[in-house]
Amino acid sequence: MTNDPLFYAKILLFGEYGIIDESMGLSIPFNFYKGTLKFSDESKQKSEPIRAFLEDLRKRSADGAIPEPLDLDAMETDLDAGMYFDSSIPQGFGVGSSGALCAAIYDRYATDKIPVESDPDKNNILRLKTMFSAMESYFHGKSSGLDPLICYLNLPILIRSKDDLGAVDLPKQALEGKGAIFLLNSGQPGETEPMVNIFMEKMKQEGFRKMLKQQFKRYNDASIKSFLKGEFKQMLGSIKELSNLVLNHFNPMIPEKFHGTWQKGIDSGLYYLKLCGSGGGGYVLGFTPDYDKALPHLASHQPEVIYRF
Repeated sequence: MTNDPLFYAKILLFGEYGIIDESMGLSIPFNFYKGTLKFSDESKQKSEPIRAFLEDLRKRSADGAIPEPLDLDAMETDLDAGMYFDSSIPQGFGVGSSGALCAAIYDRYATDKIPVESDPDKNNILRLKTMFSAMESYFHGKSSGLDPLICYLNLPILIRSKDDLGAVDLPKQALEGKGAIFLLNSGQPGETEPMVNIFMEKMKQEGFRKMLKQQFKRYNDASIKSFLKGEFKQMLGSIKELSNLVLNHFNPMIPEKFHGTWQKGIDSGLYYLKLCGSGGGGYVLGFTPDYDKALPHLASHQPEVIYRF
């Protein structure tokens, strides 16, 4: 049997938690990690997680909770033939492991599939997001559908609001540039659902809601606008404020080993850290005006550059 297309990881550069409450978001493909559906006679054990997903899709399709039809009988036949998801995307690290699987399943089994295009129609993007939100909720309890959307389209997506999103062009990288956006490895996976539950509890506090609407949204949205215009100095100014807000108000989501490093970046101006996805583990995102100067302070966290400016 022929192997299926590749589906790449993603990184939510801006908008973690804020997109739940109408802040802007920007998510980009991350082609360092990828996954694809494969077949093997020896892979019955590897098929089990997808088989559990199949049973959930069956149940929720029957209840009308999955908005578009999937050929679940064909999926079961393929699982019996040894289909599994061959993926290098680390699980629980905020880079879209479940998103890539949902994208691959949709691509293979959607009976009214929306094709991948370089300039997708806005209505099709919303349709895909709705479908992927329903599919991925199996993994996280609740999902925006954004991760599978990025993994499926393999395009940067700007989220202006819940129902207003579309593909965007990123500023061209300066491969020799001093500035960098990078990932740091916490060395432990995080779980999305408990972190989202903490956030939803915090949302019951008026002061937290006010901070999110008045401060977080302002600096988050300003960071995105500056980044897309290639105004990196302004972007770093906004990210400094954002990093401080996250440290003060999203402390439980920051892996403990990063608390000191986080504060040190804000105090020194050498780098600024923010959550990558829901937090609790996985990766942390970093931004620096001078990567070579920041590196000695971060080397123990296995930094990995994803964008130069």
